[in-house]
Amino acid sequence: MNSFITRVLALLKPQDNMPPEIRRAKQLIAAIDAGGVPLDPSIIRKIAQSLGLEVTKKARMEDTIHRIRVAIERY
Repeated sequence: MNSFITRVLALLKPQDNMPPEIRRAKQLIAAIDAGGVPLDPSIIRKIAQSLGLEVTKKARMEDTIHRIRVAIERY
C-alpha cells in the first residue's frame, strides 16, 4: 500500500523541465547568495561556457558570475 502512495505522489509531483546547464547555474548562484565563496574559477568558467557565454581565463570571477546571473534571468 505504501509503495502505491509513493508512485501516485511521484506522478503528481511537477516535473523539472529545466536544462541541466541552467539547473547547475542556478545552483551556483543559490550557493553564492547563501554565503558560499566559489574557490575554483575554472568551474565558474565552465558553467558560463555551457550557457553559451564566451569567457577568457583573464576575466574576473565577479564579472563572470554577474553574466551568469543575467543569462539565467533570461531563461
